[in-house]
Amino acid sequence: MSIIISIISGIITGIGLGGGTFLIIGLTMFLNVEQKIAQSANLFFFIPTAITSICINARNKNIRWNYTIHIGIFSLIGSIIGAIIATKIKVQILKKIFGIFIGMIAIYEIYILIKSYIINKKSNNNKKERRIC
Repeated sequence: MSIIISIISGIITGIGLGGGTFLIIGLTMFLNVEQKIAQSANLFFFIPTAITSICINARNKNIRWNYTIHIGIFSLIGSIIGAIIATKIKVQILKKIFGIFIGMIAIYEIYILIKSYIINKKSNNNKKERRIC
């Protein structure tokens, strides 16, 4: 089961969709790994997958380095603060925070889907009106 979770998580990460989130959910739900351990495994997992993705995307000129450097510096600062906080929080609270985070992502994704549906529907209606005239 861990091999299947790892492969799926790697594919999702390679696509750029947050495979670490799937990894944490997979480890905690299917393998009964403690939340803090799963998050630590995710951080370790992230290193080789991030390097691979960076190399492939850099070769395809998909990276804007000026943004990446700024984001990287401040993400490093944030990750240090987050790691310190995570070591001091009880596992149950950490699980709730993670659940809220996943819920917020789900709500945002649903919003984007609805928004794009409305835009596409308006676009299609405008095309139909032009044909009639």
